[in-house]
Amino acid sequence: MSDAPEGPIRLCCLLWAHEGEAEALHAYEDRVLKLISEHGGEVVHRAFAENAPGQPDEVQLFRFPNQASLDAYLNDERRTALGAERDAAVARTELFPVRF
Repeated sequence: MSDAPEGPIRLCCLLWAHEGEAEALHAYEDRVLKLISEHGGEVVHRAFAENAPGQPDEVQLFRFPNQASLDAYLNDERRTALGAERDAAVARTELFPVRF
């Protein structure tokens, strides 16, 4: 087993809103994405769909220095406390590692 430190984590997040809830999805994301930098992460890019039925309403690219930083963000109590808001707005999420 290596003692080398864990490398950076790069992720893509695709988000679909419930019907008619795209603005609520964006508002929720505005709130929680502000927390990422407090955990050493960075929002590299955030894009919004325009008239693209069936496609994600929002696409995000993130960078975290390590798994501990990502876990700290995902488990942040301020983020998890907004679960009901998230559930009301977000129909589907896909999160996967990427290279950039």
